Amino acid sequence: MASKVYFADIRARNPQENTISKIQRLFDEAGFAELLGEGDLTAIKIHFGEYGNDGYINPVFVRQVVEKIRETGAKPFVTDTNTLYSGSRHNAVDHLTTAIEHGFDYSVVRAPLIISDGLRSQNSADVEIGKKHFKSVKIGADIAAADSMVVMSHFKGHIVAGFGGAIKNLAMGCAPAIGKKEQHFRTSPHVNQDKCIGCEKCVEICPVGASSLLGEVSMIDPNICISCGQCMEVCPVGAITIDWEHDIPEFLESLTEYAYGAVKGKEGKVGYINFLLKITPDCDCVPWSDAPIVPDIGILASKDPVALDQASYDLVNRQKGLVNSSLQCNHEAGADKFKGAWPMIDGTHQLKYGEKIGMGRREYKLFEI
Repeated sequence: MASKVYFADIRARNPQENTISKIQRLFDEAGFAELLGEGDLTAIKIHFGEYGNDGYINPVFVRQVVEKIRETGAKPFVTDTNTLYSGSRHNAVDHLTTAIEHGFDYSVVRAPLIISDGLRSQNSADVEIGKKHFKSVKIGADIAAADSMVVMSHFKGHIVAGFGGAIKNLAMGCAPAIGKKEQHFRTSPHVNQDKCIGCEKCVEICPVGASSLLGEVSMIDPNICISCGQCMEVCPVGAITIDWEHDIPEFLESLTEYAYGAVKGKEGKVGYINFLLKITPDCDCVPWSDAPIVPDIGILASKDPVALDQASYDLVNRQKGLVNSSLQCNHEAGADKFKGAWPMIDGTHQLKYGEKIGMGRREYKLFEI
């Protein structure tokens, strides 16, 4: 049986069709109110965006979900977890500062902000899942303790996942640093010494000192490396890589198992909204926002994260790719835009595996509102 996915396009010609009203209608049409109980402490899982990035979901849009949750008698809070890599969200103080500077303060979203894994990413709960890669996973303590959740995700590309939507937002976004490390452990970056120019950008960015300059080329110590991927992002010549064929499928399975654990115990209590706006090639974790790879499309909502990500993926690929973007190929309508940006990655493996472990269905029926 196909899962229901609700879709609102981005076009608007009158006040009844603006984005704010569409978010409210999607919440109602998707039946999210029935997921929430009177007095529920309801997490709104969001990505506040790294400092320098502007692709994150508009906090005014988050406010609409806050208000709809309040109407049910539940008590919403807006949340994320700290990052594994160095940056503006590595601890709760810097993280909250970045969130507020990006507009996620109480006067805008009308809900408190909570960093769910604590000051230094040490607050977590073990969740038993009994899957292929993990018997249990570590989830930010306050997300695990929440009664219900609405997951708001910016759908976009990703350097090692191919794309990121609801599944990735759950997996990396709900895990403390140690949980993020467990997922990334499947990828192990190394330096192609023939391409390295010895610029030391990887040395400067590494949060744990795993990169160093040996003579005129960089080296990465696998015994220190936490596989956060920052070195790959900053290398100007693409000299740092991973074993794409073997590492990526295991990484995507590990990621999906963590997503499964993030909502375990909240069955029938989680709703998902994907924003197909500013569809950039990179995650909002990078401190920049590249040009979108396709035009803005709209917003989708569902109770099924697998179906929601599948529908989002399909809608993106139906578009014509933008010429002034990072797409290397696949500009034509119907072609895989995420492989056009990241040719070595089959991001759909997270969808296949998500269906396999019981997170949801890839088959969906799209309802336009």
